[in-house]
Amino acid sequence: MPGSTTLKAGHGVDPIEHTDAVRLASVLRELSGLLTVDGPNRLTDAQVSALCGGQVQHRQEFTEWVDRLARELSRRVKA
Repeated sequence: MPGSTTLKAGHGVDPIEHTDAVRLASVLRELSGLLTVDGPNRLTDAQVSALCGGQVQHRQEFTEWVDRLARELSRRVKA
């Protein structure tokens, strides 16, 4: 579909509007920055734990996943 980005999972395909994909890419880039930045703006372990279902030990994996997803989605939408 023109003007959309398709996210495919399992057997179905769920299109999202291009503007939503651009916004999601922006949010993921910001989250990636908050996970990696040093200083007072860095997400705390407690905040990351909440995002990871209580598994704070997964911070590095989560950080890498968010960064990879942000880059891939940004590339696809050219945001």
